[in-house]
Amino acid sequence: MNNQLFETAKILIQDHPTQLSVYANLASLIYGELPNLNWVGFYLNDGNRLILGPFMGKPATTEISYDRGVCGECVRKRHTVYVPDVHLHPDHIACDAASESELVIPMISNGVLLGVLDIDSPKKDRFDHNTIKTIEKIVEELVNVVDNIPFFK
Repeated sequence: MNNQLFETAKILIQDHPTQLSVYANLASLIYGELPNLNWVGFYLNDGNRLILGPFMGKPATTEISYDRGVCGECVRKRHTVYVPDVHLHPDHIACDAASESELVIPMISNGVLLGVLDIDSPKKDRFDHNTIKTIEKIVEELVNVVDNIPFFK
């Protein structure tokens, strides 16, 4: 696990004026600290679909239904979905033509899906076991506190 990335994320999560600011800072941290990424962001669950939240990268799809793309697959399965080559995934939603691999991690709190963290890379097979476990641990830490802070103040 990348302990430095996790510890920095933990500080950002604990120093939380609002959910919105935590999501924004985490997207920025991951985007800036992990090499070979072209998009990092949150899609938040509104009860009917995923809505684009804070992100880093090119403009993206603003809403995703639960039955579409890698994010929708993550929602349906309720566990991490890693696609080493997005061109081989039958329903990949391409926001950036440069994307080659994608990692999506669900944010589930007390059985409720809050949203997903979506990370794209312009490199095939970008995400190794260590990176996936680090990002999952960051999401776990986030989910442990996010219910206790307001979306806005």
